[in-house]
Amino acid sequence: MAMQTQIEQKLAALTPDVLHVENESHMHNVPANSETHFKVTLVSESFDGMMPVKRHQQIYALLADELTGPVHALALHLYTPKEWQARGGARPDSPNCRGGGQ
Repeated sequence: MAMQTQIEQKLAALTPDVLHVENESHMHNVPANSETHFKVTLVSESFDGMMPVKRHQQIYALLADELTGPVHALALHLYTPKEWQARGGARPDSPNCRGGGQ
């Protein structure tokens, strides 16, 4: 199973209103077809009343196996539906890779 699909399936436990998992490995100095760098945008009522660090910890717990294995980097953009609406449904763009000799 593709790592992106595996991540999506695990995060579905949070019953998200919005879930986008993007493989951004191609933007980094890694071999072709790598699955090492991901960006997650997740909107869920389960984040209501939860500080950002607690949201991140919840995702890290759900993806513990992936983070100790093939996933090297995970950009998290985690919102409540109200926060997502206030942002106009937009999340930040990822910066260009600055590591790995590039």
